[in-house]
Amino acid sequence: MVRYCPRRVRRQIASVPNHPPLISVVDDEESVRLALQRLLRALSYDVSIYKSGEEFLVSLANSRPDCVLLDYQMPGLTGADVLYALSKAKDSLPVIIVTAHEDPQVREQVLAAGAVAYFTKPLHREELIAAVDKALHRAA
Repeated sequence: MVRYCPRRVRRQIASVPNHPPLISVVDDEESVRLALQRLLRALSYDVSIYKSGEEFLVSLANSRPDCVLLDYQMPGLTGADVLYALSKAKDSLPVIIVTAHEDPQVREQVLAAGAVAYFTKPLHREELIAAVDKALHRAA
């Protein structure tokens, strides 16, 4: 994660009305993480970034994002593995899957597993922003 925020502070912030939503970006490619972080911060979202599915899942003990942008193909836990872990834990966290390789079967599987959207890289800014907005409103 890029910034440190103690658990008690995160809980206090979460209870403050009109606080910007927290979006987590999980991608093994640093350039993608940083580009998405810049885009989302420019839109006034709080952003946390993770280089692996494992790192993200561990972070949930201290902080719960409002939405997750999750790479499908990563070393270690894949996006599908993380999505499965969230659904097994009955966590209704909105997840948007991003991938470098279009696969209609994968699209169908992740959407059936609870992902709110599926995008192929390179991402189109307007579509991604609309999906994040939709995911945040669904979670509200």
